[in-house]
Parts: sequence; C-alpha cells; structure tokens
Amino acid sequence: MKGSRSKQPEITPEMLLRAYSIGLFPMADSADDPELFWVEPEIRGVIPLDGFHVSRSLAKTMRRRPFDIRYDTAFEAVIVGCAKPAPDRPTTWINGRIRTLYTALHRMGYAHSVEAWEGGTLVGGLYGVSLGAAFFGESMFSTRTDASKICLVHLVDRLRAKGFQLLDTQFTTEHLKSFGAVDVPKAEYDVLLARAIASPNLEF
Repeated sequence: MKGSRSKQPEITPEMLLRAYSIGLFPMADSADDPELFWVEPEIRGVIPLDGFHVSRSLAKTMRRRPFDIRYDTAFEAVIVGCAKPAPDRPTTWINGRIRTLYTALHRMGYAHSVEAWEGGTLVGGLYGVSLGAAFFGESMFSTRTDASKICLVHLVDRLRAKGFQLLDTQFTTEHLKSFGAVDVPKAEYDVLLARAIASPNLEF
C-alpha cells in the first residue's frame, strides 16, 4: 500500500508516542537492518470494535479453552516470538531497536501483550501500544493452531470492556479481514485517531 516514509536516526519512547498520536509508526526493512523509518499509510487498517467477527469454528475452539490467556506477563518474549521467521512470514521487520523501544514503552505502561500459554510454554501472542482510547496493534505470532487468533479475540473483548474507541491494525490482510478489518482512507482515519487520542489514557 502507498505510504510515505522518512529515515529517523534516533527515536525515543516519548517521540514514538507522539508519532502514534499523529498517525505515524516505525518499521525496519528487515530484522538485520538497524535503521528505522516512519510510515504513514494512505490507507489504514482498522478493526471496528462493534464490527468484530468470530467464525463458528474459532468460537467452537475457544469453548474448549485450549490456552491460558494472560496479559503483560511476558512482553519481551512476545516480541521475540513475533520477530522469529514463520512459514507464512519468512522475514520480519522487527529489529533490535524495535524491541528496545517497545520494551521501554511497556515499562512506561504504554505497550501491552496478550499471551496464549499451554502449560508453562508461551505458544502465541500479540503486542501493541495503548494511547488515549486507541490501541495500535503491532504484530502477533503463533506456534499452535489458533493461538494468535484467540489472543486477538481476547484483545477485542478487553478493549470493549475498557471503553476503547479505535483498534488500529496498520494494514489489512485477508486474515484480519475475516475478523472484520476494513481499509480506511487517511482523512477518515485521522478523524478517528484524533477522537480517540483526545480521550484520557485508558487502563488496558
């Protein structure tokens, strides 16, 4: 998708929060590339919290409660899991600077993880940034069938319960569209973002 980007030599956690508040987020070309650049998509991915859809098969799986779902107990491990190559994702944009920055945001109370545990093993999860009444989803991973999908369902339930207004997915994929994700033009997204950011920071 079309988006503008510019190199940024040094990014602080505070700068990162400011960027999110105006519609920017950082990426790297690869896990091995130490550089980051700002991305501002012309078309943004959003999951409307009142339009989230769970398939019958996934709902059936969830009724069996195959995983123990936890929040913010293994944030760094979730980022590491998201950074690893997978069959459907041979490369990743999560480099060392990304891990450092988002771990700092987690310690500041702005970045959070949803985790799927099987026994004592982390088998899936997702992480993102919470600011105002917006949650910016960053990445997810899974080493067991449906683990990351179930984490996403729990994330949406939690955001609804806490009063969040916006779930940003950056871009859409067929996978996310199956949950109700939609493409939003930048001008429309900016209105949604401004409204959510105007809210006091909600507890995750």
